[in-house]
Amino acid sequence: MASLLGEKLFEISGQGPAPSKDFYNFEITRNEVILNRWTISMRLENKFRPPKQQRSTFSNFLLDKQLQDDVSNVFGEKILDYSLSLCQGHYDYLDRIQDDLLLKIMSFLQLKDRFVLAQLSKRFNMLCNSEKFWELTVKNDCPDYHTDMEDLAKAMGWKITYFTFFHNDGTNHNDHNGNDTTSKGTEEQ
Repeated sequence: MASLLGEKLFEISGQGPAPSKDFYNFEITRNEVILNRWTISMRLENKFRPPKQQRSTFSNFLLDKQLQDDVSNVFGEKILDYSLSLCQGHYDYLDRIQDDLLLKIMSFLQLKDRFVLAQLSKRFNMLCNSEKFWELTVKNDCPDYHTDMEDLAKAMGWKITYFTFFHNDGTNHNDHNGNDTTSKGTEEQ
């Protein structure tokens, strides 16, 4: 799993809280935390001032309340919490997996679970609305699909093809193993 981690684990940039106009860049690499600060001022003495840089190891960042406060004030409490988690070794591997591999993994889920997954993050929403996702869904999950339909699906779009030819309003959905995935309605008396 360590191979999924790049050199840079996280990076964010933004302007400091009002009234400051200073610009900040916060970066977490595999072994250190870096906070860069550019002073933005109309004063002549600040014109050629280089950025200030604070570097800290993970263990020092976890203990450095001042640096944590700086990160929280500029980027918010959620970014600070996420940064602390990364420094404690709690990596978000799911967000680091390549799209093709994620689509392959998602193909083993039932369709309703894929839609729940789309609500997890912007990335999953984008993946679940991609043409590649719908192509895999039609090809793998629709027993009535024939290769003759591929040109039509490419022209119409795979998502439209799915909802036009294969989706029947939740009345008869089968997963890729042939199991009925619809919930039974109330029985007639």
